[in-house]
Amino acid sequence: MSAIELYARKTAGFEERLAHAVQVLRDAAERHPGAIVQSTSLGAEDMVVTDLIARHALPIAIATLDTGKLHAETLALIPAIEARYGRTVEVFRPVDADVIHFVRENGDDAMYRSVALRKACCAMRKLEPLARMLAGRSAWVTGLRREQSNQRGAVPFSECDDQGRAKINPLADWSWADVWHYIATHQVPHNPLHDQFMPSIGCAPCTRAIAVGEDFRSGRWWWEDESAKECGLHVSQSSDVSQGNAGPSQVSLTPAGGGLGTSQPWGHPDLGASHP
Repeated sequence: MSAIELYARKTAGFEERLAHAVQVLRDAAERHPGAIVQSTSLGAEDMVVTDLIARHALPIAIATLDTGKLHAETLALIPAIEARYGRTVEVFRPVDADVIHFVRENGDDAMYRSVALRKACCAMRKLEPLARMLAGRSAWVTGLRREQSNQRGAVPFSECDDQGRAKINPLADWSWADVWHYIATHQVPHNPLHDQFMPSIGCAPCTRAIAVGEDFRSGRWWWEDESAKECGLHVSQSSDVSQGNAGPSQVSLTPAGGGLGTSQPWGHPDLGASHP
């Protein structure tokens, strides 16, 4: 079954949450004319945000990071967005020389050897290109939701990042069911890896399918301690999360007809926790 078949359902208050998300985006675009960008991971939430931007003709640029380690299915969404919406997707990549040096010094599988090397890889492939994406801009838009993890449980609709830019999170109060209901209703393109029990998709070496009972982000950096599974894109340098003090998500993602916290969270019943 596809993710749409399993998870899309309209829940109470959806229309209000949808209208609020559009208003948050509209207000942000008005406050930051010509200086606001959606930083899309090309995941389900960000595809919803892109659709909202395009559907309502909002003057918000769309950009993404090509880390050099993304799945082919993820990269295929870039031309899909451009064809569907007639909007250019700005693509930011790591510096070639930095990647060559890092791999030469540490190997192509450095992320598995230590947390420090994994974070260095994330910094090179994500944080540095993100800094270039945001240069000269006063605001950026994300697909963060409070339900995604404990670390994100207090995500506001608008905040300031460490550089003083406005960070806009229009889907902060949306549920996973809301996301997939919107995708199904508007036939929004989505990553087929979501249909293979990967709710959170990052670089290919650092993403796996998850099993029943695992939290939303357990398929990311699964060989590490559960305390703070973040790459740094959405972590304040002064927060407890950056020190690894936050616990794993307690959110269970359930199929249509089930509620949060039941015994049927997101995942495939045939996949064990050690699935590579």
